[in-house]
Amino acid sequence: MNLFNRVVPSRRQAPLPPQRSTGAQASSTAVLPDPHLANLSGEWVVDPAHSRIGFSVRHAMVTTVRGCFLEYESRLYFDAHDPARSRADITLFTSSVDTGVEQRDAHLVGRDFLDAATYPRMRFTSTAVEQTGADLFSMSGELTIKGVSRPVVLDMTYIGNVTDPFGYDRVGFDGTTTINRSDWGLTYNSRLAEGGAMVSEKVRLQLDIAAIRTPPSGG
Repeated sequence: MNLFNRVVPSRRQAPLPPQRSTGAQASSTAVLPDPHLANLSGEWVVDPAHSRIGFSVRHAMVTTVRGCFLEYESRLYFDAHDPARSRADITLFTSSVDTGVEQRDAHLVGRDFLDAATYPRMRFTSTAVEQTGADLFSMSGELTIKGVSRPVVLDMTYIGNVTDPFGYDRVGFDGTTTINRSDWGLTYNSRLAEGGAMVSEKVRLQLDIAAIRTPPSGG
């Protein structure tokens, strides 16, 4: 498989304005994780062919079920000189959830869980970014599921950047956080005869992001 398949975002995203840095956020300007990051300030979109926005949850107390969302839209802005001004806005289409088991996916998009017919989208919008290490960032934001918005904090790791053979600038980040699904009204469960729940309340969100720089709005 060609790791640099020519993939262009299917739709042009509206520019995402940089976030103003004030107070404590401004203190996040630290030593850049990589000298090349200085050239990466600008607007980006997630490349779905080389990214994964996924989750994992303990099932029946003894195993882990993993899944992801196959369809989403994104608007990213990265400021290498002042990471606090960076922002992210990602909308996921709930009906695109995929765990590799058709029957389980049908249950997840139904009313017991995501209720995709009523809530076709879930969304993460960042509210603050702080550089916490040479290649580490903390991104706070609002996660909206089934009409409920609650704060979450993503731990982000900068992976690297490259210009691919087709001339596209690419940058990679990994992100993770753990949420309690019941905080968003995802309370369906069944009890096991031995005790405990069929599905854990804790869900780990995992983002393996490869982003492509978008052309200037006038280009």
